Amino acid sequence: MNTENTSEPKKKTNWLGIREPVGATLKVILGMIPVILLLVIWMILTTGEPEERIISPLILPSPLEVIQSFKTLWFEAELTRSLIASTWRIVLGFLFGVMAALPLGLFMGSFSKIRAFFDPLAVFLAYLPIPALVPLTMSLFGIDEMQKIMFLALAFFIYLLPLILNAVESVDNVFLQTAYTMGATRWQVVRQVLFPIAFPRIIDIMRMGFGVGWTYIILAEMVAADRGLGQIIIIAQRRGPRGHIYLVLVVIVLIAYLTDKLWMKLSRFLFPYLESK
Repeated sequence: MNTENTSEPKKKTNWLGIREPVGATLKVILGMIPVILLLVIWMILTTGEPEERIISPLILPSPLEVIQSFKTLWFEAELTRSLIASTWRIVLGFLFGVMAALPLGLFMGSFSKIRAFFDPLAVFLAYLPIPALVPLTMSLFGIDEMQKIMFLALAFFIYLLPLILNAVESVDNVFLQTAYTMGATRWQVVRQVLFPIAFPRIIDIMRMGFGVGWTYIILAEMVAADRGLGQIIIIAQRRGPRGHIYLVLVVIVLIAYLTDKLWMKLSRFLFPYLESK
């Protein structure tokens, strides 16, 4: 007598599940694969004598040559002083940009007539290429330190304004109706309803904006910078060593990553209730 196999068929392994949970170990392994492949390709392209390489060392030095150039970057190019100078410019530019974008975005998001008044300017700035601010700020502020700070301030302002405006406008009207029902005035609604509810999102926007500032610093320090990460890149591009360019890019990424983590800690400190959601 034949017995039928009533066991369920084995499910095929799904290697690309949609939104499937990925373990910490597997996440690290998958994340390292493209990094290792990139390093292998880099080594292949830059192995051998300079005249035998696929890519000239004047364009792309080997990983070992980049690492060896760290000594001159640290001592001769004064990496730490340049990093401090660039960080100080970004912080000042960010503060000036926030001081302008935060109140304007709050008022535009709260009062329709104020938004209509500033809307054409906001739209113009939104489509303005950031590199175009370099000659503009040079014409207005010269080529000294003020030009670099104001360039960063304008770049931050252009980035932050529409996002802060959107954060305020996204506050649900239910909160406004409730406040008016309880007898709140317009300014009380702005100060005690709109701004506090939008503030966690605004902090997150400021965190992203500060990180974007590290991409602007190269443009800010292209002209007449006596010290800075951008100045190191410009000098390395003109006179070498080319390894400095790649090392500075790594430094910028690391600093941006660390400052982003600090912003996240600040957000958790200010809004611990968001972690439970």
